[in-house]
Amino acid sequence: MHADIRAAFAQQGDWNRRLGAPFTARLCDRLGVVLDHGSATGRAVLGWPGDAFGDALMLRLTGGLNALVRAGALPGLAAHYPPNKAGDDAALDAALRAALSDDRLLLWLESAPQTNEVGRSGVLMPGLLTIAAATGLALELFELGASAGLNLRLDHYGYDLGGAVFGPADAPVRLAPDWQGPPPPAADVRIVARRGVDLAPIDVRDPAARDRLLAYVWPEQTARVARLEAALAAAAADPAPIDAGDAAAWVEAHVAPVDGRCGVVLHSIAFQYFPATTKARIAAHMTAQGALATATAPLAWLRYELEDASGALPTLRLTLWPGGEDRLLAHAHPHGASVQWL
Repeated sequence: MHADIRAAFAQQGDWNRRLGAPFTARLCDRLGVVLDHGSATGRAVLGWPGDAFGDALMLRLTGGLNALVRAGALPGLAAHYPPNKAGDDAALDAALRAALSDDRLLLWLESAPQTNEVGRSGVLMPGLLTIAAATGLALELFELGASAGLNLRLDHYGYDLGGAVFGPADAPVRLAPDWQGPPPPAADVRIVARRGVDLAPIDVRDPAARDRLLAYVWPEQTARVARLEAALAAAAADPAPIDAGDAAAWVEAHVAPVDGRCGVVLHSIAFQYFPATTKARIAAHMTAQGALATATAPLAWLRYELEDASGALPTLRLTLWPGGEDRLLAHAHPHGASVQWL
């Protein structure tokens, strides 16, 4: 079991390197070496009863460490964190061993990480442009796994999508993913209603909740940190409504065609975490309600998700009713850093 846990940390390190987070990658590498039974945290991690990757064990621990560093509680380890230059392996290992003795990390192991990556709006928005261009109607958004609802507020952000520039001039967040392919359709995205659901919604008005979200952003990716801080500050003044609950029951209760607008169910890097029965119920409901859709009451399902564990880029897919054709719109970086528009 210990070997499996250590291998999982090494594999997470490889994944972080691929996603442009070399410091967090090295942190995972060294944690896989220094974890032992000398601390309560070490014992809890090495004795983890579940699936390390499925439970995001490595990210629970690195998130907890980052939170304590950000709070000034681990000055010895903070000396190795960006923007500082990390010391050699021996110095970093010593700092990590000392940090692992802080039992506050156990609280971070108790719950799965929650993120709300605003960069994903740069992938979702061209999907909404496609829907708006096809229907000519205002949109009502229903987000699944909405977290703090930051991507429900995507019309508040500014964009440069393959040279197509739009959004409020004073937008608190501006997104310009590395774009390949033609620009998205030109359309007027008018959002007349929005609501989300999450098992554990994050209240953006709560400073502790905002700090928790920020702790899960890899500290060397300073642009992501700044973007999240700006989005959280704007959302705190005008939060999107998020319900606590099961996504399937919520979709069944709220999603149906409405004349004069297009209902859009959307989610980003969330569906993989839903139980199989929840996924099946959502798909069945969308198919049933899609059969009732008309040209004046259309229904859309916009999905920005990893399709398998092969390491391939996530896809952006759209099913639009009436018709129900499934369209592959793009391949995109998991954090929205790049888009291959098809």
